[in-house]
Amino acid sequence: MNPSLPKQVQIVEVGPRDGLQNEPTAIPTEVKVAFIERLVQAGLTQVEVSSFVHPWAVPQLADAEEVLRGVPRAAGVTYSALVPNQKGFERALLAGIKRIAVFTGATDSFTRKNINMSVEESLETFRPIVREAAAKGVTVRGYLSVCFVCPYEGEVPKARVRELTERLLELGVNQVAISDTLGAAAPSDIQETLGMVLKAVPPDLLALHLHDTYGTALANVYAGLQLGIETFDASAGGLGGCPYAPGASGNLATEDFVYMMNRMGIETGVDLAKLAEASNLVAGALGRELPSRNWRRLQGATGK
Repeated sequence: MNPSLPKQVQIVEVGPRDGLQNEPTAIPTEVKVAFIERLVQAGLTQVEVSSFVHPWAVPQLADAEEVLRGVPRAAGVTYSALVPNQKGFERALLAGIKRIAVFTGATDSFTRKNINMSVEESLETFRPIVREAAAKGVTVRGYLSVCFVCPYEGEVPKARVRELTERLLELGVNQVAISDTLGAAAPSDIQETLGMVLKAVPPDLLALHLHDTYGTALANVYAGLQLGIETFDASAGGLGGCPYAPGASGNLATEDFVYMMNRMGIETGVDLAKLAEASNLVAGALGRELPSRNWRRLQGATGK
């Protein structure tokens, strides 16, 4: 193992939320609950379970409250949810969520398509939510979308990503997920954009949220590791996509990420075989294979 790389990494499992939100096939609530339970049994300790958006916006996640009621809370596990506005935050509080995520984009065009606000309007919307969350003992993560390429505006200025990362932290979030929403970044993009952000922000306040549209997600993970990033978002089975990022495919697959970390001697705390079993539930509900290479490999190994 390269001594300059971290000895362990933290995975934020986004499969139950980001992985499922774009799926047209309705997944029963009990399957989502069982999916989350199995992810936790596999060793994942940070799981984004749903989003408290309006049901018409993301019908797949209309059962957020029911999912939270059904999931047994395991010790040492953080269950989080995305909130788009004050109403969503209030719903999350009533559901017992202790960690929320707020989100904006690095371009106005994407942010308007996503939440019908400019970037400035989104920051002002989330300011009182973050303040109230802190007062109620709820921690907050911030997503910064389209940090590399925007489907509407093209290449995103690196200085813009740095500025907005700093502003999210000033709001009071305790981590910013630098997101390759379109999955278009290459390792050089990670090095250059993240390198600029790291001039102002320590790596322990950052995470990488990667999509694998062009097959570069794992290469981008390695670039992030070299820069000192230790938190990575991933989605079981490689599920995912963004309804407001045309052409974006699934997220970095958790199975593929865990396999690579295992081979590199970097600890994740995740059992790969149990993780694949969690993905099996969703694959069965969707009636199709999942994108993860290691999920497919393990199905062949077990004869499934």
